[in-house]
Amino acid sequence: MHVMHHVLRPNAAARRAFAAIACDSVKVPKAWYNIQADLKVPLPPPLHPGELRPCLPDDFAPLFPMSLIQQEISTERYIDIPEPVREVLELWRPSPLFRASRWEKALKLPQDVKIFYKYEGGSPSGSHKTNTAVAQIFYNKEAGTKKVTTETGAGQWGSALAFSGAQFDLPVEVYQVKVSYEQKPYRKAFIETCGAQIYPSPSHRTQYGAKVLQEDPACPGSLGIAISEAIEACVTSGGTAKYALGSVLSHVLMHQTVIGLEAIEQMEISGESPDVVVGCTGGGSNFAGITFPFLGQKLRGERNKIRFVAVEPAACPSLTKGVYAYDFGDTAQMTPLIKAHTLGAAFIPPKVHSGGLRYHAMAPLISHLKELGELEARAVPQSAAFQAGASFFQSEGILPAPEATHAIEGALAEAKDAASKGEPRSILFNMCGHGHFDMAAWQKWSEGQLEDFDYPDELVQEALKSVPGLNGVDWPMPSAD
Repeated sequence: MHVMHHVLRPNAAARRAFAAIACDSVKVPKAWYNIQADLKVPLPPPLHPGELRPCLPDDFAPLFPMSLIQQEISTERYIDIPEPVREVLELWRPSPLFRASRWEKALKLPQDVKIFYKYEGGSPSGSHKTNTAVAQIFYNKEAGTKKVTTETGAGQWGSALAFSGAQFDLPVEVYQVKVSYEQKPYRKAFIETCGAQIYPSPSHRTQYGAKVLQEDPACPGSLGIAISEAIEACVTSGGTAKYALGSVLSHVLMHQTVIGLEAIEQMEISGESPDVVVGCTGGGSNFAGITFPFLGQKLRGERNKIRFVAVEPAACPSLTKGVYAYDFGDTAQMTPLIKAHTLGAAFIPPKVHSGGLRYHAMAPLISHLKELGELEARAVPQSAAFQAGASFFQSEGILPAPEATHAIEGALAEAKDAASKGEPRSILFNMCGHGHFDMAAWQKWSEGQLEDFDYPDELVQEALKSVPGLNGVDWPMPSAD
């Protein structure tokens, strides 16, 4: 097994022991961790799109069941995971945590520079997305929802929700960003095999999709457009459908904390402690999943001298080039306004292969924490990310999804930095999914056809012109006690 031959470096017995810890001694958490309980400054509230006041729970009722709305606004530190959800999660959780000893050797790193990774690719959808999909489908089924609509970029989220819908006999309707729909045909096959319906976005199924196609018949789509279509399909269903989002919202990020909660226990049992935790970011769910439990310990004074690094694509650089302001979560401006680092809801990113990272805004919680100085962000071109991912694959034997290559590149940069400075450093990153559905992207990389796209500042500025937060819309930031 992969677990047996490169978890820890000293000897085979130690590797076997760590494998047992990773897969047997650690159990699926019984509760999610809610970082809002530990924020020194509360999260700015979402604003009603028409009245520009803080949203009330009932404002979200057309989209989400009340149980998820309550989780979105909760400040309780831990929220119990329902037993039916844990039963499904136990199909692949706890996920293993490995030491990348073969990669360390290939990179000729000093013995005191260590790289660890939490592998989420063992889920039925091949990524971390299933962690929240199961929970969202469960709560919708419990509330009597008849169908769930959603969007998906690269297809991991659509696959996760489709699989989860099958677990609780709840129909799912997916709108996939057109460029990814065309690049990744086997995601469509996966989703349909689960019994769900999938359509390329923009489509003629919704009024907004038809409007976009009329203006630009060749539009490649974006997550913002796909969200608009999924929301329109929900709100025009006569109350029978609800909407599910795979990232960005606080309850979605909270569901992903099973990753970090397991990782804390796995690292502690192995006698290791990370100095830096790295994750890729698009909307922010997998980054939050690995980092928030560790960051919560830091905020409570239980852990010191730990850094958190978010790595995003240079083609969609919301954290590094976006502005922190209130903006819509979708292109049609149907959603509440969220305060986040944004490139503008009108932003349509180029056709990079990291479809799961092609979103114009960051999760409000992650943006808020960056503003508070609790995390760092950097942007990398996709060629550098794929190069790092190939290096990792050749040593560790797991082919990463294009999104995950950004985290790998971030871990590689940290390792090289530590080695050049002669500093010991333990690096933990979230390997959020495998790339078995992304072979077209890997083929392009192998043939030297992968192009980099550093989004020009002038195009960013153009997209930002329509951001409400840059045109007088704001809400007073609460003061810390």
